[in-house]
Parts: sequence; structure tokens; C-alpha cells
Amino acid sequence: MSDFKCVALLATLNLPEVRETLRKLALILKAIGARLVIEKRTAALLQAAVEDQLTVTEFSGVVDLVIVVGGDGSMLSASRELAATGIPLLGINRGRLGFLTDIYPEEIEEKVPLVVKGEYLCEKRFLLESNIVRDGVVIETGIALNDVVFHSGKPLRMLEFELYVDDEFVYSQRSDGLIISTPTGSTAYALSAGGPLLFPELDAIVLVPLNPHTLNSRPIALQGGAEIAIRVGYGTDLVSQITCDGHTDLATEPGDMIRVAKHNHQINLVHSRDNNFYRVCRSKLSWGSRLGASENNA
Repeated sequence: MSDFKCVALLATLNLPEVRETLRKLALILKAIGARLVIEKRTAALLQAAVEDQLTVTEFSGVVDLVIVVGGDGSMLSASRELAATGIPLLGINRGRLGFLTDIYPEEIEEKVPLVVKGEYLCEKRFLLESNIVRDGVVIETGIALNDVVFHSGKPLRMLEFELYVDDEFVYSQRSDGLIISTPTGSTAYALSAGGPLLFPELDAIVLVPLNPHTLNSRPIALQGGAEIAIRVGYGTDLVSQITCDGHTDLATEPGDMIRVAKHNHQINLVHSRDNNFYRVCRSKLSWGSRLGASENNA
């Protein structure tokens, strides 16, 4: 694999530990001869003079790799912003779980130079695009790397809706909503709602009902090219919305059709060569290690 000549640093969390990691990364990248670019909002976080600053929209054609410092939320935000550019993303974990930001601060000096010099794994992850259609017109659009969630905008409000897959009626349901998740999102909200873990590179989408008012409603795994539609039911004072990656909220009305399918662009996630999905699950989800064997021998 080729090395990365120009590396950009990006962060969204205004925390002392994030600023410390950004400064450390800047020193390491300069020491190995990489051109260093700081995203403009990130440069403001550093509160220091930065020579080479660019906005995210100026990265294309200049930046070869973006290093995102923060938690998985920071990586989700960067993924949505940079999906159309095709620039690979590497995550440094300054959050909690870190399924997407998988290099820890104490590993930076060892792993980041190796990645920049071409020793890395790269995998493609697809995003979902959601459209709210009202009277035949698309009125709102959102994209998500993890999930699109249809839910009530108010607590303790059950929703009524119809589900369609590839224009085929699947079921009508009364529940708190529905999670439409990518494999990337299967370790997030969908997992806590009882959905299955999906291997990150699977070409699949999983539908996970939220507290359905029936015992026979279960998660459904679909092929990745499926087109999903939700028709919002009618009801007195019904309030509902869709939320993309827990970030973007789009209001819906009774009779609206919510259409969800793969987004046109994928993202490229970069990992150190020793990255392993099952090892990450053991660490983040507190799975047991092999009996009589250390983690290093697993």
C-alpha cells in the first residue's frame, strides 16, 4: 500500500486531552516528513499559530489522509462531511467505546508512523441516505454511517407505521419506532435494542424494532442494496421524526413516506495492521478471552 504524503488533523471536542493529542500528532507527523494540514475549526481549538489550515471542503485533491481525534461521534461527523471526497480516515480514540476510533493515545508514537508510511488495513463502509417524501416531493434528506432511527419526538408515544422493502409490503406495526442500521451501526443503538452484530464489511442492512407492541416482531437482516420505506401512520397529535446518527433530526408528518437506501458514496476507514474486529468486540463489549490463553496469543 502507498504511504500518505499529506495528512490533515481534525477534531470536534474542545477538551484538554484532545488538544494534547493533536499537538503530539503534529510533532510526530513533522518528524517523519509528512506535510501537515490542520482543519480550520481544529486549528482554533489548538489556540496556537498554525501555518497550513484548510476547511474540510478544501481537502479534496490536497489531503491524502485525515486523522480524526475524538470519540466515535467525531468519526461519524467526519464521515458524513468527507464521504464525497473518498479521503481515508484514521481514528484516534479520545472518547469512550471507540469502535471507529481504534488507536489509543499511548499507541500513537508506535502506530501512526507505520500507518502513514503505508503499513495499514483499509476497509470500505457504506452510508445510508434517508429522504422524507411528502405529496411526492422530497422535503428533507439526511445521511448516516451508523443508523437512521424513526421514533417519536415525545416520550411514551407509540407510533403506527407501515414497512416496505423494495416496494413490497412487509408489515404494519405499533411500536416506539424502528432502527435502520448499517453493519457499522450494529455495535451502536441497534445492539442495545436487541439487534445482531454484523461484521463491518458485510453488505447488509438490519431493521430493529423499538419496543414493538407484539412478541413476534424481530430484527430483520436485508441485503445491502435493499430500498426501505416507512409510511407514517395517522393518529391524533402524532409526533414523529427520523434521526441520522443521533445527530440530525428531521420532522415527519402523518402520511409521509420515509425512504432509506445506500448513499452514493462510501468511506474508507484506515486501521493499524493489528486491528481485529473480534478483538475489538472482546475489549469493548467485555467478552471473555480464550480459556488458558492470553489476549496476545488469541
